[in-house]
Amino acid sequence: MNRNEFVNAKRVVVKIGSSLLTAGGRGLNKPAIASWVEQIATLKQQGKDVVLVSSGAVAEGLSRLGLKQRPKTLHELQAAAAIGQMGLVRVFENKFQKHGLHAAQVLLTHDDLSDRKRYLNARSTLLALLDYQVIPVVNENDTVATDEIRFGDNDTLGALVANLVEADLLIILTDQQGLFDADPSINPEACLIEEAHVNDSLLDEVAGESRSGLGRGGMYTKVSAARLASRSGAGTIIVSGDIENVITQIIKGEQLGTHLMPNIAPLAARKQWLAGQLQVKGRLVLDDGAVKVLKGNGKSLLAIGVKTASGQSKRGDLVTCVDLQGKEVARGLINYNVDETLKIAGKTSKEFEAILGYDDDEELIHRDNMVIV
Repeated sequence: MNRNEFVNAKRVVVKIGSSLLTAGGRGLNKPAIASWVEQIATLKQQGKDVVLVSSGAVAEGLSRLGLKQRPKTLHELQAAAAIGQMGLVRVFENKFQKHGLHAAQVLLTHDDLSDRKRYLNARSTLLALLDYQVIPVVNENDTVATDEIRFGDNDTLGALVANLVEADLLIILTDQQGLFDADPSINPEACLIEEAHVNDSLLDEVAGESRSGLGRGGMYTKVSAARLASRSGAGTIIVSGDIENVITQIIKGEQLGTHLMPNIAPLAARKQWLAGQLQVKGRLVLDDGAVKVLKGNGKSLLAIGVKTASGQSKRGDLVTCVDLQGKEVARGLINYNVDETLKIAGKTSKEFEAILGYDDDEELIHRDNMVIV
């Protein structure tokens, strides 16, 4: 996707850095937040899905506590995050309500996205919020995260959310104009890199660490985030959040910031991820009708089209789907474990509650979590 095609982006993730949100650590920058919210509301009016990834909980907490420096101990950081979240949630909800929009707080840890069952739950929740036309405001759950499961920075979280919801574009708003070919604070002749492929080796040479001391991410983490986002085919813009109407200008295709382009198309990226990153844990045998629907219409797999299931699959595991002759036709992330699948195979979703005792996903495998092979 080039800049001229940003106007056609259907789903956008906007990540806002700590320094921007808290005016350099002085407290929540409410006028700036109001401007970003107004721009997101404009994107919603254009029919786009928007997910907001917000840093700033710890920085806002430090401001409320009157602390000038970031604490060293984990429990102090978690306490600051708990205090700061109150301010973040209140401000975002108030600002969005002025545009007739609702916001929803979504707190995630790395564990939530590395565990396949919780990954699917998080994905389903985010997609449901988007269906309700609500703006998910995602932040790392600093209050409970430990050093072993922290994302390390919310740039990475933004990229993982872009993967999670299959966004077309990740916009990282920062306190810098973008990525330069040298440090502009040292070299006055440094030039802005307007466009590059995510795997360009030059990016590793020029990306630096954070200088603000408020967040944990520098340009290096933003480049890494862009590479992570590209795994599902999303492009990334790294740009200053101080530019007037920066979000809406980007969507119009204006030449702002640094555009890091994925080297693989979204569908190919998704297929590569499902095929290469996960082990197949189960096998479904489909009837001819289900095979025809999957191949011809690209729809989700329903239990009524399944003849039998085998393997050790749990919710969120990768399973292969074969026809009656044993030829693989698709693979995807299943919403039920193998025992549940055997019980509901050949049944309609209306029968699930009577069979299982509860009614969860209508689809056995949602089309967004499946690729035809």
